[in-house]
Amino acid sequence: MGTSITIAAGKGGTGKTTICANLGVAMAKFGRDVLILDADIEMANLELIFGIEGMKTTLHDVLAGEADIEDAIYEVHGVKVVPAGISLEGLKKADPNRLEEVLQHLVKEVEYLLIDAPAGLGRSAVIALAAGLNTILVLQPEISSMSDGLKTKIVAEKLGSNVLGAVINRVTYDPTEIQIREIETILDTKVLAVIPEDPEVRRSAAFGVPVVLRSPKSPASQAIMKLAADLIGEKYEIEKPKKTFLERLLKIFVGR
Repeated sequence: MGTSITIAAGKGGTGKTTICANLGVAMAKFGRDVLILDADIEMANLELIFGIEGMKTTLHDVLAGEADIEDAIYEVHGVKVVPAGISLEGLKKADPNRLEEVLQHLVKEVEYLLIDAPAGLGRSAVIALAAGLNTILVLQPEISSMSDGLKTKIVAEKLGSNVLGAVINRVTYDPTEIQIREIETILDTKVLAVIPEDPEVRRSAAFGVPVVLRSPKSPASQAIMKLAADLIGEKYEIEKPKKTFLERLLKIFVGR
């Protein structure tokens, strides 16, 4: 039996799906067998990040009882992906109550099952939290995200999920952002990774390719690779940025 990790967020817009997709690909780059499932059956986005929108069979069909889960699994960029489906017609037929059974089946088939949970605490989100043996919270360093994240953490723990910690995403290092120590105090959990704001993330999404593949040296990519390595017990060193020509001149003539 494999390990399941629900990637959750108390509110939308934190970059949860982007983290989930890239974390799965990063784990696969270390040789792990990974399946990523989009449990956000109402507002699905995972397939857009992977550039596989419009697939014939999706989770919607499985939850409607019209297809087997094996028919909705696609291999792309080194990982297995189950897209939720983005059609309104498919959404109408999908029964969220079937989701837990699907997730329990999948975790037996792969080494790592990553569940991209819906934001908030609706029925589908609660099912995704209950199904994951572990939970990772994706937050932004601002107060409303902290408040919603804390509620999500409390619910996850009550459902029996082990909260591994929080990933702080889209960090700009502005002085108004909540600091890491404060976040850990508020949430009473550790910060697993800090992912900086990075324009390469947006560019990669536009091309339907995860940023850890399209721009592996970018700051966000390296931070996600380090997160993946830490979670699976591998080593990964973040490369220090090369000094610019001006910085090298200052080093020579000024000594700094």
